Amino acid sequence: MLDDFFARALLGGIGVALATGPLGCFMVWRRMAYFGDSVAHSALLGVVLGVGLGIEPNAGIVIMCIAMALLLLLLQQQRRLATDTLLGILAHGGLALGLVGISFLHSVRVDLMSYLFGDILAVTGRELVWIYGGGGVVLAATALIWRPLLAVTVHEELARAEGVRVGLVRIAFTLLIALAVAIAMKIIGLILIVALLIIPAATARRLARSPEQMAVLASVIGVVAVAGGLHGSLAWDTPSGPSIVVAALALFALAHGGAALASACVGRFVASVPGKH
Repeated sequence: MLDDFFARALLGGIGVALATGPLGCFMVWRRMAYFGDSVAHSALLGVVLGVGLGIEPNAGIVIMCIAMALLLLLLQQQRRLATDTLLGILAHGGLALGLVGISFLHSVRVDLMSYLFGDILAVTGRELVWIYGGGGVVLAATALIWRPLLAVTVHEELARAEGVRVGLVRIAFTLLIALAVAIAMKIIGLILIVALLIIPAATARRLARSPEQMAVLASVIGVVAVAGGLHGSLAWDTPSGPSIVVAALALFALAHGGAALASACVGRFVASVPGKH
């Protein structure tokens, strides 16, 4: 029995890590961590929507995340409020509305902690189908818009001059973030979703030599973090979602600390070579 639920948890985590790795790279490049947080915090409203309409909660989460992502994209066009202020208002406002909404669901039992911090050890076979189906869509769509999105990320005006449909690419990327949040919610919880998107990508950035290599490394690092976090969770009886994020954080520290140490050693070696002073 233990092996069954651990295998499902591991498979679910791997599916999420593979899907979020490349997407997380663009979030790092485009500095969209707070944008991702705003979308993630609205996911709880999606649970309320799903239960209220009598539909699958995952469907409600997808609908609400997409709606919030498009709303954020629209509101970023205004100039009255700074973008970070706007994102902060919507992120915490969405979370508060979700918590209040759940308190009105008297006839339905909602496991709030599993939505906030994830419940990867309770992943079912049906949820694995959802994770890999949605993750496959995210990966395929990311591959499809990879070049135009990379061009927009590097230099938006130049990309527009070369005929890239910048607005369409931006909308597509925003929708992919919303779908990735909905997929990852069961695994890591809405509070820590963006950490799983950002930390592996930030770690890979230190090690990679090209955008494509960074995307692959981000997925691999995410998989290692999931496996390490799950084993740590079982060994020390710690929450699974936060344990995965701690494992990712340890890999980040190791990569950056190791690279800094290697650079210092190389510098000392070069300084000690005759004729290099």
